[in-house]
Amino acid sequence: MPESTARRTRTVRRIVPILLTLSIFAVILPRIPLSALTAALNDAQRGPFLALMVANALFYFAWDTLVLTTAVRWFHGPVQYRELLPVRAASYVVGFFNTNAGRGAMAAYLSRRLQAPFLELGSTVLFLVLTEYTQLVLWAMLGLLGFRPDVSRSLLAAGGLVAVFWLVVRWLLAPRGWSISRTFRLATPRRYVTIVLLRAPMFLVSLVLHYQAAHAFGIHIPFGQLFTFLPVIFMIAALPITVAHLGGTQAAWIFFFSQFAPAPRLLAFSLAAHVVFSATRALCGLLWLPAAYDDLVPRPAPALAATATIAGE
Repeated sequence: MPESTARRTRTVRRIVPILLTLSIFAVILPRIPLSALTAALNDAQRGPFLALMVANALFYFAWDTLVLTTAVRWFHGPVQYRELLPVRAASYVVGFFNTNAGRGAMAAYLSRRLQAPFLELGSTVLFLVLTEYTQLVLWAMLGLLGFRPDVSRSLLAAGGLVAVFWLVVRWLLAPRGWSISRTFRLATPRRYVTIVLLRAPMFLVSLVLHYQAAHAFGIHIPFGQLFTFLPVIFMIAALPITVAHLGGTQAAWIFFFSQFAPAPRLLAFSLAAHVVFSATRALCGLLWLPAAYDDLVPRPAPALAATATIAGE
């Protein structure tokens, strides 16, 4: 690819998320009086809300690292849970600004730590991303089945799409000898199911804590409705299409739950929950960053360092 084309591509990738984020808020904010938004933030019970949302972020971090450790042990070799805490935390800091860069940093760390090819570790990271989306789709389907029987046809269609999606992924990647397809080639159906089930506590804990935290903002969403549509909101939040994952999440909260609470409260709650979740993970990342830095940015070899010192003299 010519350098000029590559430059344009990078520019577009940087600009599109900014434009999309601004466009979403340009639609939302004119419909919500600033005074109502400020009042919703001021009237919230901050203590209970912060306790619940910080606990949610910490549990997510700890369990997410457990899922990562399990996958790395399966496909690459023995590794300790505590070894992966620093890089999992540091990747949140990088991912706050660029989701894909955060995933790349994690793959680079694991590659150096395990002395394995970067693309092979990238395959495992991609495997984890796809299983994350899969389990969210399955939770949404379960919610529709249990609480929205009127949309059973849509449920079957969604289930069919998920099945077709995974068949296509395996058909494209598993038979190939590419390094980026290695994990998909080695993964058995049992391991697909196991990793999806292993992620279940992450969603269930977040569901319960969001349900309780919403009460701090005077928002009372029926549990079944939250069970059904929170996975969809999480999927939107996980997509690397907006700046810091803002905009789409707030629009989704208003779209799905406007019948249960005024838009200013929903916007205030979704913004506050997003900021606390992101800030808590980023703080964990900053605390662990010194431990991960040496593996993310290796120091120069002694011989090279000595040569540089002599040349400087």
